[in-house]
Amino acid sequence: MLLPISPRSKASAFRRVRAAALATSVGLGLALAPLAWAQTEMPAPQGAVAGAQLPTFAPLVKKVLPAVVNVSVTEKADTVADEQDMDSDGNGPHQGMPSSPFDEFLRKFFEQQGQGFPGMPMRPMPHPEQRMALGSGFIIDPAGYIVTNNHVVADADKVTVIFQDGSKHPAKVLGRDTKTDLALLKIDAKEPLPYVTWGDSNAAQVGDWVLAVGNPFGLGGTVSSGIISARGRDIHSGPYDDYLQLDAAINRGDSGGPTFNLNGQVIGINTAIYSPNGGSVGIGFAIPSSLARPVIDQLREHGKVERGWLGVQIQEVTPEIAQSLNLPKAKGALVADVTPGSPAAKAGLKQGDVILSFNGHDVAKVRDLPIVVAQTPVGEKAKVDVFRDGRDEHFDIAVGQMPENLQMAQNGRGGDDQGAGENTTALGVKLAPLTNQLRQRAGVPKDVKGVIVTAIDDSSPLAELGIQPGDVIEQVNQEPVTTPQQAEAKLKQAESGRNKSVLLLINRHGINQYLALSMSKGDNG
Repeated sequence: MLLPISPRSKASAFRRVRAAALATSVGLGLALAPLAWAQTEMPAPQGAVAGAQLPTFAPLVKKVLPAVVNVSVTEKADTVADEQDMDSDGNGPHQGMPSSPFDEFLRKFFEQQGQGFPGMPMRPMPHPEQRMALGSGFIIDPAGYIVTNNHVVADADKVTVIFQDGSKHPAKVLGRDTKTDLALLKIDAKEPLPYVTWGDSNAAQVGDWVLAVGNPFGLGGTVSSGIISARGRDIHSGPYDDYLQLDAAINRGDSGGPTFNLNGQVIGINTAIYSPNGGSVGIGFAIPSSLARPVIDQLREHGKVERGWLGVQIQEVTPEIAQSLNLPKAKGALVADVTPGSPAAKAGLKQGDVILSFNGHDVAKVRDLPIVVAQTPVGEKAKVDVFRDGRDEHFDIAVGQMPENLQMAQNGRGGDDQGAGENTTALGVKLAPLTNQLRQRAGVPKDVKGVIVTAIDDSSPLAELGIQPGDVIEQVNQEPVTTPQQAEAKLKQAESGRNKSVLLLINRHGINQYLALSMSKGDNG
């Protein structure tokens, strides 16, 4: 399913749609509106020169279309049953109604129009508890290697590749990568197949023409043109989001299809759309080839992806945090935690460090770091520039291999319990010692030391930061606190200090996070 994108602030207006990912086997003879045939000739565009020939993409389409395929998937029965339990609005299944995504799409359309869902004949399914779905893909090697999206084949029981001439070939899933939503298929080819080559997405610019090819709504090979509308889009679908945004029409069923530059090279894989209705509104997202190609190469060679790993938990540097750290500009990746025994820990990185560059790559935004680290070969030494205590420092770090269970690697730590002192109140926040009982109730890991927030007044300046009961304050202005009295004294010191800013390190449900607040009059922080 092509992943639909809708911003949180407009969740009521734009519900999530499982983007151009899966068009189902439901008969496509059902039309949402009758086709209207033009009965008059369209006037020539204003300013058009008589006899002038308009540019055409036909030669390019003729070159690349044979290498673009439809991917037909029979999904596993248990997956279909899970999805039928609840619809996208949280309601139960509709009795007697077909249960495929396209049926759900039709139902919602008619509900939006204030109409009931019209009766429709039930089509025979391949199995009483199975569902057919369609996506797209493209051949990158004449031997039969095919690229598509992971979400197209993730729940597949059977995968069939359909060529432009209608011929069908059973396919094997060689490897999948959930973090980048990519998958590699293989079919047995008796003779060399048509294929396309990778292009350089880094060279693509906003405004460049592109062609998107796929299988929208199961209609078959379809071409749409447009431009690159933006680069480096983060749609919060994974840790390595770096999408190209396109205005070429991308719809359900186009998932896994290629985006071509005018040289006929693949510079993106169509993956998601932003849509209020399940159809194209001119905002589509494609995984750039610079990110996809190394992943596909590893899937082809190893069947899985090995990624570089530092072992740091990072967060954005806000202007308030930059001010608290005396960092000249709000940039880089702030280290909120360092995993013991990780490459970062062995090299000497600490909480509170701000990573400004990695192996010659500037880290302007926090999401820049995971991408460049993941692409670094395991074992390679990387130069890391860090801002610490008001000065720049440099480290050489031997990049490790990302553990398969990253959560376990981060939480696999021990420590002594502590908790001394009496309850106190500072800046409208009630603080208590971190006793074993409170630690257990709040889900605080054993190695976390600090004082726990038991209550907070709505008028407290720390309420603006989102501090909640159960949060553990570990540091105030980068100085550890182990008793409520220590925390109270440091908070009052910060309030009366010259800078009147507070930088807190808190732990919430096992996750460390820095929060900064400016308490200057007239400053909202």
